[in-house]
Amino acid sequence: MWLIAITFLAIISTVLWYILPNSSLYKLEFLSLISWGTAIMVFADHLMGYIEDGEFFDLSANAAILSVILVLFALFLWMLSLLLTDPLGRFKKALS
Repeated sequence: MWLIAITFLAIISTVLWYILPNSSLYKLEFLSLISWGTAIMVFADHLMGYIEDGEFFDLSANAAILSVILVLFALFLWMLSLLLTDPLGRFKKALS
């Protein structure tokens, strides 16, 4: 379940990165890289689980909760990077 959720986030963020004209201003490439890296790691984890236990997808409630947590954490890291770099300069204007 979490492989599907994080891959869906990776696809959406990559498409938005290519479509939106100011995507570098909002650091969509950072969100895309975070989500694709996580998707690759989760795929490797699922592949090892399949080799060991014979189960590739876990559709339990715990897997759904973990999917939400992973997506929210990726979005949190992206927003944190936006706050730290302040691409629009709003914090600089408020402080001066």
